[in-house]
Amino acid sequence: MLYVILSVFCSVSVAVILKLARGKSLNVQQLVLWNYPTTVVLTYFLLKPSLTDIPWQKLPYQLYVPLTVLLPTLFIFIALAIKYSGIVKTDIAQRMSLFIPLFASFLFFNEQANIGKLIGLVIGLVAVICSVSWNKGGADQKSSSILYPSIVFVGMGIIDVLFKQVAQHKELAYIDSMFFVFVGAMCIAFVILTSRLWLWREKADLRSIVWGSVLGVFNFANIFFYMKAHRAIPENPSIVFTTMNVGVIVLGSIVGVWMFREKLSFLNKIGLVLAIVSILLITYL
Repeated sequence: MLYVILSVFCSVSVAVILKLARGKSLNVQQLVLWNYPTTVVLTYFLLKPSLTDIPWQKLPYQLYVPLTVLLPTLFIFIALAIKYSGIVKTDIAQRMSLFIPLFASFLFFNEQANIGKLIGLVIGLVAVICSVSWNKGGADQKSSSILYPSIVFVGMGIIDVLFKQVAQHKELAYIDSMFFVFVGAMCIAFVILTSRLWLWREKADLRSIVWGSVLGVFNFANIFFYMKAHRAIPENPSIVFTTMNVGVIVLGSIVGVWMFREKLSFLNKIGLVLAIVSILLITYL
């Protein structure tokens, strides 16, 4: 369970770094893009992908390409969601995105639905509705507080489905595929960064390089410890899955409310509880 706890800590730390960076007037979008070189380097040296005898013609480029585009761009939307909706609601949006791969499992991967999972899905959808910010602020603020978590919800779900398909590709080890995806994401990140600096005349924020490297360490560590947890408890993957998702929602909520004084309405609190109940039902029934 130590690996799961470490993974939860690193996942929430990513959100905390993005929130702190915003408070220090850092260029958060540049910071997000700079995290990928660190992720690539750590993946290469710690996960040690095998880069020999690669069957280049048989690689699932139809999966690699959308992943390399979605990963860096969605990270930017996660930062925006944290800015406008806070850590608590962004974490819920990320974890509730499991509904999308679950629906895909029923529709495309021939998994059988049971009554427990269907009840969990319904409760989860109610949780998402309760978790968004139905505030009484201006129209722009209200639309942003709903829009960005919604994009995170859909985007994370699509990424999960794509990674599931990558895992089923037997021509190449999953770690090798993950490395190629991270390298592709780094290339896309550099294209976006170059466009911002040269075409949009945006000033380079050197502090973002340092903060982005730290973000990359925690981003990689989240994935690294999550994989370690599954390898340590191979006979009970549901335990890892449930503890990870519930742990991130609970710890993210504690950090958001205590450290950043985020406000939760009574409806938001109901959504938080329902999100945890939904994950438990989907995992164990």
